[in-house]
Amino acid sequence: MKNLTLIFCLMWSLCQVQAQQKNITGTVTSASDGLPLPGANVVIKGQTVGALTDFDGHYTLKAQVGDLLVFSYVGLKTVSVTVGNGTVIDVALEEDVQLDEVVVIGYGTHVSRGYTGAATQIRTRKNNQRHRTHSKIAQQLKGQVAGVQIRGVGSVNHKDPLYIIDGVPVQKTYNTLVDSIDPKSIEHINVYKGNEALSMFGSSAKNGCIVITTTGGNYRIENNENYANITENDFESTGLSPLSTFSIDVDKAGYSNVRRMINNGETIPPDAVKLEEMVNYFNYNYSQPTDEHPFSIHSEVVTTPWHQDTQLVRIGLQGKTYENDNLPASNLTFLIDVSGSMGASNKLPLLKSAFKLLVNQLRAKDKVSIVVYAGAAGVVLKPTSGDQKETILAALDQLHSGGSTAGGAGIELAYKLAQSHFKKNGNNRVILATDGDFNVGASTNDAMETLIEQKRKSGVFLSVLGFGYGNYKDSKLEILADKGNGNHAYIDNMQEAQKVFGQEFGGTLYTIAKDVKIQVEFNPNKVQAYRLIGYENRLLADEDFIDDTKDAGELGSGHTVTALYEIIPQGVPSDYLKNVPDLKYTVVENKSDYNDELFTVKFRYKKPTEDKSIEMVHVQANVLDNISTDMQFASAVALFGMQLRNSKYDNDATIDQVIALAEKGRGADRNGYRAEFIRLVKSYELLN
Repeated sequence: MKNLTLIFCLMWSLCQVQAQQKNITGTVTSASDGLPLPGANVVIKGQTVGALTDFDGHYTLKAQVGDLLVFSYVGLKTVSVTVGNGTVIDVALEEDVQLDEVVVIGYGTHVSRGYTGAATQIRTRKNNQRHRTHSKIAQQLKGQVAGVQIRGVGSVNHKDPLYIIDGVPVQKTYNTLVDSIDPKSIEHINVYKGNEALSMFGSSAKNGCIVITTTGGNYRIENNENYANITENDFESTGLSPLSTFSIDVDKAGYSNVRRMINNGETIPPDAVKLEEMVNYFNYNYSQPTDEHPFSIHSEVVTTPWHQDTQLVRIGLQGKTYENDNLPASNLTFLIDVSGSMGASNKLPLLKSAFKLLVNQLRAKDKVSIVVYAGAAGVVLKPTSGDQKETILAALDQLHSGGSTAGGAGIELAYKLAQSHFKKNGNNRVILATDGDFNVGASTNDAMETLIEQKRKSGVFLSVLGFGYGNYKDSKLEILADKGNGNHAYIDNMQEAQKVFGQEFGGTLYTIAKDVKIQVEFNPNKVQAYRLIGYENRLLADEDFIDDTKDAGELGSGHTVTALYEIIPQGVPSDYLKNVPDLKYTVVENKSDYNDELFTVKFRYKKPTEDKSIEMVHVQANVLDNISTDMQFASAVALFGMQLRNSKYDNDATIDQVIALAEKGRGADRNGYRAEFIRLVKSYELLN
């Protein structure tokens, strides 16, 4: 009986303790600007119980009424709050004005008590050696890089500080790469603030200075951008291979990315130059379709502006344009990368501003969801009607960056959400916005290709928007767009955001034809050889043209597609041609029935909700046209791209020839994009 009574008393006491405990939640922010503080410490005084805030500054822990919660963060004043009857405790931490230097031992950890004293103790132990090193760096900064803006992506007072890694200041071009340093390789971090930063490192450190020392002592930040390898198309002998087959490409990321690099004075990697994306960045004066097909076909043949012995062929498609009000209802899922690498001003802040342009055009019948991913993926906004713009915009405003990058998990969740709210006969689309630097879960190009090929079977299309630089993964984003039945744009400024989400809103979001393939058959009686300019990563086997299981590109409302060929006419000697040995078993005999034809181009496409392709045919007569305004401009863009790629086929043309061609082809230029191209080429000429 005594044992039973004892057990009952113990159980009653335990229940009483548990009854007094409750979940306390809240958000820890910076008092200076209201931004959340990821990684802030929340502990119960006198106990080992505690929690860390997530990348949104949120925390959860169990506590009792009367417990004292202690909130701390590096460089900010510690705050203590007593738990009362409520369950939500939000805290704003103020700067510790007495602290000019903070030493962080081990990346991502910090001394959370007695900041000034702890920093002084550590400074005493390594005072002489470290200050000699820092003084040397300061002299280098003042003497060698005066006036140069050197910034990082981290934040002291949430502004860009100067980063110095193993004695070398980080160039602004690579400021987004600081987060990519392996935490295990960091010995310690010194954070200098206020007057001390200015006095030691000069005006470059006006927003503070973060000095990182690695265990190896020789770490160097380098550009970590990735581009798919491009091997330039060569001339093909028409007698041996009269067919040229490829998938259309309406992506325009290549041009805006090159523009960014020229404007920043950077060296342009040849593989970053995708000629078809540069040419297709611009719209051309193609007429609208007038029959049952969703696009019209146009062609033009002229003497090549940079080579009088060859001819230049232009094949153009014009997608049918639908007014925004006439577009079907949209089920859009914004998939937004909020990892630590997205913290720079040209990434997440620009991304949010760009998406607001899209939100402002949505209608009541449209639905928007928002999924974010960093170390994990989560739903920020459940499907919300397009007329509830304030709700959608508020959800965007709350996004902040931090953590690793689980892109695969984000894609899985976004497609799951899009499929669960699928609109039959509507526009079902995931819009992924990221720098492409996935590093958790499925992250390799092959893994992403496999994942996205599975997801496209759902009928949900994909648009991919690239942001930022330094660690931009163009190759991965290109794969996602190509394999996900979608398009790929690179947004380097708000002007580009306006172009993608404003002027080309319908084309960006609404697909009118999918799996569009082109096959050109050149007449061997008229053409010795041909080469497709660009589209190297879009080439298809000839037999793929009639194979409806083979994926190809998509065409959006109002979109144009332009392809250029350089051809060598029969009877014209050329250094580009190589002798081909005679065939022993095969006799090549050209038909003489089509002497008035130069080539025949066939197109295959599928309607967005169908799986059987439809074929169209266009025949080009053997005539040479007077060069049009659009052809002059398209050839200028192609020639400039060839020069950037160090092409062996530019016939030693000069930058001045590019400018002259572009000037002649400028035309009406209603939006000023062609004038911008001319300015860009002139800027490149000055830099080189």
